[in-house]
Amino acid sequence: MMIIKIKNSFLPLALFAILTLTNVTHASDENKIQVVTLGALNKISAKLTSIDIQIGEKMRFGTLEITALKCRKNPPEEKPETTAFLMISDYQNDGSLRPVFKGWMFASSPALSPLEHGVYDVWVTNCKMLELSKSSGIE
Repeated sequence: MMIIKIKNSFLPLALFAILTLTNVTHASDENKIQVVTLGALNKISAKLTSIDIQIGEKMRFGTLEITALKCRKNPPEEKPETTAFLMISDYQNDGSLRPVFKGWMFASSPALSPLEHGVYDVWVTNCKMLELSKSSGIE
């Protein structure tokens, strides 16, 4: 059995620095929330809307209830792609919700996994982190 002795105390110091920087990064993320940006079109009125939904939250657009569950954006050094996992339900005349879409949407290929609805089109445009602040309006 071979025992390696470290004569230089630089390795523990480097390890401590790496762990400390990692914790600082996570601490700064505590004041941020992940938001998916969607494009939404009412085909009847031709009204185009941009919607920001916090991950895990629900948002109403017309008769649709949109829930964003996951969002991912590739880093700049990779091929550009933004994806989001969405659940979309449609309010019926009796007040009940009918699921109309559940799955991943891709910003680069909206036709790959589209919402098929007679009145509305919804597509992913961005995924971003927003700072939590009193002025942001997001709680």
